[in-house]
Amino acid sequence: MKDLVNLLIEKKKTISTMESCTGGGVSNAITNIEGASEILKYSAVTYSNEYKIKMGVSSEVIDKYSVYSEECSIEMSKNISSFAGSDFGVGITGKLNRVDVNNPYGEDNVVFISIYDRNNDRFYNDKVEATLGSRKENKELVINRIIDMMKDILK
Repeated sequence: MKDLVNLLIEKKKTISTMESCTGGGVSNAITNIEGASEILKYSAVTYSNEYKIKMGVSSEVIDKYSVYSEECSIEMSKNISSFAGSDFGVGITGKLNRVDVNNPYGEDNVVFISIYDRNNDRFYNDKVEATLGSRKENKELVINRIIDMMKDILK
């Protein structure tokens, strides 16, 4: 994460996150690095559908594709970038080692990541198979994938 934060600082780019299953893990990892205040504009943990919708995710997208979908992560990434005015928005949603009785649809143990590049109006999407033993290990897996994606985007 240190390399990514420094790269964002060097390129004078900012980032915001809307996280669900990672519970703020990405923003926590960013803020563990000195200089993070130069690049992190805003972070929201939207664990519930209600707060995803309040932050701009379309209820129609959730109803049609499920809260656990690439389409939902895309809306999360774009809306958080727009809300915060950041160069990049990161949206993360998925299931980590549990069934969600409030959202029975969507793949189990899959996390959807979307990074929105506001300046180029472009999305970078991926999904991670979250099949490691613990929630903590799966969160780290997702965070590391986001770091790799961001470094590739910023090259």
